[in-house]
Amino acid sequence: MSYRRKTKYADMKTNEPGKLLDKYNAGLCTPEEQAIVESWYLKLSKSDADGLDLSSVEKTGNEVWSALSAHTHSQAIQAIKKRNYLKYWPAAAVLITAIGFSLYNVKNTAPQSKAELTKSQDIMPGGNKALLTLASGKKMALEQQVYTVPQAKGQEQDGYNLIETPRAGQYQVNLPDGTRVWLNAASSLRYPSRFSGTNRTVELTGEGYFEVAKNKQHPFVVKTEQQEVQVLGTHFNINSYTDESSTSTTLVEGSVRVTALNGENRLLKPGEQSQLKGKVMEVAQVDPETVLSWKNGDFVFQGDDFKSIMRKISRWYDVEVVYEGDFADLKFGGYISRTKNISAVLSIMESTGKVHFNVKDKRITVSR
Repeated sequence: MSYRRKTKYADMKTNEPGKLLDKYNAGLCTPEEQAIVESWYLKLSKSDADGLDLSSVEKTGNEVWSALSAHTHSQAIQAIKKRNYLKYWPAAAVLITAIGFSLYNVKNTAPQSKAELTKSQDIMPGGNKALLTLASGKKMALEQQVYTVPQAKGQEQDGYNLIETPRAGQYQVNLPDGTRVWLNAASSLRYPSRFSGTNRTVELTGEGYFEVAKNKQHPFVVKTEQQEVQVLGTHFNINSYTDESSTSTTLVEGSVRVTALNGENRLLKPGEQSQLKGKVMEVAQVDPETVLSWKNGDFVFQGDDFKSIMRKISRWYDVEVVYEGDFADLKFGGYISRTKNISAVLSIMESTGKVHFNVKDKRITVSR
């Protein structure tokens, strides 16, 4: 649909809000369709959405759809901008996801969730846990929420310490220079017992979010298997899991320089993400809040590849995933808290009728 001509929503029928929500959750909506869904949310947010039954939700969806069908594309978009819906994103995502999947079930009579049928084998989410290995070789289990690295004393021997999160684990580390690091599941941070020399250098595997203490005289450097990130003091996220197709660095504020092993480098601006695939580095605009959803206790997907989603679930719940069939074209969008048991996460995806799960012990078999 062209942005230059005022086209009506003539092809949108009032009996199809479920299909539209399905597209929204998959991240496939046009700007016009996105405006409809988000206007719907704003209308619902004025009432107690949790108390609405499906018939009320569908009625509201039809009302909003009909109202917006009478407006041009530009009028609908401007209405959304004036209402400033973006600040309501987390709540909107929850509501839209739940409503969308629910309406899909009503209209398409999707089969009962196998994930729901196996609650006796339900799997709890990960939590705060890590293993600390000191330079001396001593090991300590960390289970409190945060570990603050003590300042090294003068007589102590210099060396590197290692903090590792297991699968189904996460952890926050406060380094002696004031830098704070959040580690996602199956990740590690190797850091010196004291920062000395020109740079403050650490090594990361897996995924970590960094809030680096500013020190212009001593740049902070994060090394991964494929790249090096240098900053003076800023906030950024690095995803360097070896089972992912690329190493991504997302800048939240300030600036960072990302340098690949072959010397190719980019200076990122806030809201930009570099993706390093082999020897090729590309930079794109992203939503940092979506990238950081793991750190904030949520799963947020925006038309993400299904197998990528399942890798995240596998790490957080420490489960094995086995596939039966082809899932190359399958994508999902939506929002759910990482504090939920695995049955809740799988049931939401299964309710679309696009995928089915069978959970036995810590093994998930996926079929279509």
